[in-house]
Amino acid sequence: MITQAQSQLYTIRDLLRFAVSQFNKSDIFFGHGSATAYDEAAYLILSALHLPLDQLEPFLDARLIDNEREQVLNLIKRRVIEKIPAAYLTNEAWLGDYRFYVDQRVIVPRSFIAELLQTQLAPWIIDPDNIYSALDLCTGSGCLAILLAHSFNNAIIDASDISADALEVARKNVTDYDLAEKIHLIQSDLLNQLPKRRYDLIISNPPYVNAESMARLPEEYRHEPRHALASGEDGLDAIRTILQQATDYLTEEGLLIVEIGHNRSALEQIFPRVPFTWLETNAGDEFVFLLKRDQIP
Repeated sequence: MITQAQSQLYTIRDLLRFAVSQFNKSDIFFGHGSATAYDEAAYLILSALHLPLDQLEPFLDARLIDNEREQVLNLIKRRVIEKIPAAYLTNEAWLGDYRFYVDQRVIVPRSFIAELLQTQLAPWIIDPDNIYSALDLCTGSGCLAILLAHSFNNAIIDASDISADALEVARKNVTDYDLAEKIHLIQSDLLNQLPKRRYDLIISNPPYVNAESMARLPEEYRHEPRHALASGEDGLDAIRTILQQATDYLTEEGLLIVEIGHNRSALEQIFPRVPFTWLETNAGDEFVFLLKRDQIP
């Protein structure tokens, strides 16, 4: 079908229609940025043609040269057949207005904490200028560390990850944003290899997928590093370690903010006396918790 399309599709409108049809009749999964076949198709086409991602309409009837058409059709083919997330095909992902380089050494950036950083964690942080040190634990591509740097001007930030490969990707993003003097990258298995220092703020989007869910993940997630997703039988292995050690790394008034996926009920059963504050996001208040240092068990 895609070979046949090479000689019969002429405009961006033609390719958009073709891509949406191919995506809708396939079993691809949308969970890495786009929510629909139309959005995914528009993104891939505009990206392949180096056009503004928010300006599809003016170009719909533009005719493509052979090389451009071949590039677009190759992306569509790989998305359908190989089930590769679009972010890996284009080597970019977005959190709000921020663009990040990504490849299969890191998971595709997606985090409710990014949404919360847009308001500088108000009302929990009253004066952002009083945040002088912060840690992004399990930084992956470095995306949240970079958002931290833009949210808290006075903060020196450590960004850690167990994966040396992930830190190479993070280094590229930190360099692209000219933040090498503000963000320090550290290889560490959670908190275990970090230098002994205390932070006003620790954020983390750690692995939190349980064994049952890992076994049922769509194929798109198989392209992501397994160690960045899986966290034991109940999905809480990493979070247990964070809670056990976080007080040693927080200042007296320090805050811990952790994203935990769909594990709220399981976490509250394990720690019934811990007064978790669940932060409101656009998807509800079940995915990110906040604890003050003196609330951590």
